[in-house]
Amino acid sequence: MIPFNKPYCSGRELSYIKEVCHSTTMSGNGDFTKLCHGFFEKHYGFKKCLLCTSGTDALEMCAMLCDLQPGDEVIVPSYTFVSTAIAFLREKAYVCFADSGSDNPNMTAEQIEPLINEKTKVIVVVHYAGVACDMDAIMALAEKHHLIVVEDAAHSVDSYYKGRPLGSIGHMAAFSFHETKNINCGEGGMFVANDERFIRRAEIIWEKGTNRAEFYRGMVNKYGWCDMGSSFLPSEFNAAYLWAQLEQLGDIQGQRRHIWERYDKALRGHLPEGFRLPDIPDYATNNYHMYYLLCPSLDVRTKLMDYLKNNGVQATFHYLPLHSSKYYEDKHDGRELPNCDRYADTLMRLPLFYELTDEEIDHITKLLLNFKL
Repeated sequence: MIPFNKPYCSGRELSYIKEVCHSTTMSGNGDFTKLCHGFFEKHYGFKKCLLCTSGTDALEMCAMLCDLQPGDEVIVPSYTFVSTAIAFLREKAYVCFADSGSDNPNMTAEQIEPLINEKTKVIVVVHYAGVACDMDAIMALAEKHHLIVVEDAAHSVDSYYKGRPLGSIGHMAAFSFHETKNINCGEGGMFVANDERFIRRAEIIWEKGTNRAEFYRGMVNKYGWCDMGSSFLPSEFNAAYLWAQLEQLGDIQGQRRHIWERYDKALRGHLPEGFRLPDIPDYATNNYHMYYLLCPSLDVRTKLMDYLKNNGVQATFHYLPLHSSKYYEDKHDGRELPNCDRYADTLMRLPLFYELTDEEIDHITKLLLNFKL
């Protein structure tokens, strides 16, 4: 069976983890954490980076920093992972779900604007598959209505919008380093602040509500409890693994590009009518996070996935709509979100991981081209 995903290990991870075993700091915010922070801040121009134990934790930090009050509203795409919404629900906000666009699963300014009212405080954008939303239009909306923009950049390491790194455009951002992402540390994430007004409180929230980070920098002579917070720091073991991945980012991205382009060359223009392949707008780059198909219908996707499985290939679908989920359907305002429903029914992801061979890719594409509706 060709698996859907296989986490990549460059070979240096174990060496760096061994260093942590023999160091005096294992619990987090040590040398490897600082190396990772420095890489992202220097390489992508993020103002402040804080590693987290997951992308979910990074989103929860964003939500806490928005200082939401009961009754405040947050606009979130329905076609996303549940963490995007839960982070803001924990802060007692009302989540107003937006539809996806017609060309790709991202939401657009046209879907967002009608949802904005006097209670709206935050727009959360998700760059699906590492492909950027139209951030100029969304940031213009946010400026007009004095809203905070959070980028859920879980898929988006090393991807750009008009030359600007994703995660650097909104007021805050959250990344994921889950084992399915381009670079990973098993479970991990990162909070990013691009607006100075959030940085000091972010460090306090990150350090369990204390000003310990300032104490370690010599800015105060003792530290104490200042605010709400949680244990968002990952251990140095996670940071060491992630650092080994960051050192190999160019190689990892090059291999993922090769796989993505081999799929695309074999499939684009050759699948039966009714199938669609990824759409990448002119303003966005491709970081090769995933390769997906849009099938003509749910029935066709189900048959295609069974056919691939029976021939040794594990493909998978992605998100179920959050607005019609068992948990939220009685809280949703009743609007239909047809594009979201269409992606939920028809999108199918193909295997894409560093060690996927050309022979395996060719086997997968041959199966797809031979599939009969």
